[in-house]
Amino acid sequence: MSLPPWPAPSGPLEGFVPLENARLFYRDVGQGRPVVVLHGGPDFDHTYLLPDMDRLARSCRLIYYDQRGRGRSADGVRPEDVSLRSDVADLESLRAHFRLESAALLGHSWGALLAMEYALRHPQRLSHLILLNTAPASHGDYLLFRRELPGRRTAADLEKLGSRPADPRYQQGDPDAVAEYYRSHFRATLRQPEHLERLVQSLRSSFTREGVLKARAIEERLMEDTWLSATYDLLPRLQHLRVPTLLVHGEHDFIPLECAAHVAEAIPGARLTVLRGCGHFAYMEAPEEFRRAIADFFAADDF
Repeated sequence: MSLPPWPAPSGPLEGFVPLENARLFYRDVGQGRPVVVLHGGPDFDHTYLLPDMDRLARSCRLIYYDQRGRGRSADGVRPEDVSLRSDVADLESLRAHFRLESAALLGHSWGALLAMEYALRHPQRLSHLILLNTAPASHGDYLLFRRELPGRRTAADLEKLGSRPADPRYQQGDPDAVAEYYRSHFRATLRQPEHLERLVQSLRSSFTREGVLKARAIEERLMEDTWLSATYDLLPRLQHLRVPTLLVHGEHDFIPLECAAHVAEAIPGARLTVLRGCGHFAYMEAPEEFRRAIADFFAADDF
């Protein structure tokens, strides 16, 4: 027997999903089709997506959450307790907590990779899959990303990023030093300086020394589970996925368009939309185009 749907709020509702050895912080806003939003990083939390992503709450119910060990889901979590397997299991626990028979998943960057991993394990729980500025889905595409990235950066940013290992403030998780690192890191993909500053300030607002160091250790573990493994490759498995899928990528994304194209080619019937004039944060850089792409995707599938 199916459970009744969780009551949808009229305004933002925040709380925690209790799990073994952890609590997942969530933010629930909007009405209508449920869409679970997966943040990127993987060392970030959901707050950098706000307020821009909330535009979708005009027609959808958005359920954001901070992944285990990150943001407001960090208390009591040890980095060694976090893995790709635990992240997928947490997402399934979140779905069950909200009593969703199925939901759309919207993953940004690393969150898109996590969404694909979940989709391959629980396809019956998905109504739609939205991969926004997707991270590479294979070790080979990750190497492609790393090869092309230096050519997209200025000499000044390359120098700053190269000096990071010698900067004790960065190594100790100093929030201002980490924010400055991300300013140099993302400058290559954000075309408008005001967008870069908005993003950096949003990230900086949630940084603490302890949180940065814990999230950084978790990121290293998740990279070992995925891109750093020479055998990691979701593409052959994605060929068997039967879920309506939309990929949205930025024309100037610092993750090569080929990475998104390989995913779109692998998933039967997947659509790839390239937004002009924007980079890795399409929801912020081209908000109306992004919202329209999502609305058209849902409308076409509902027809």
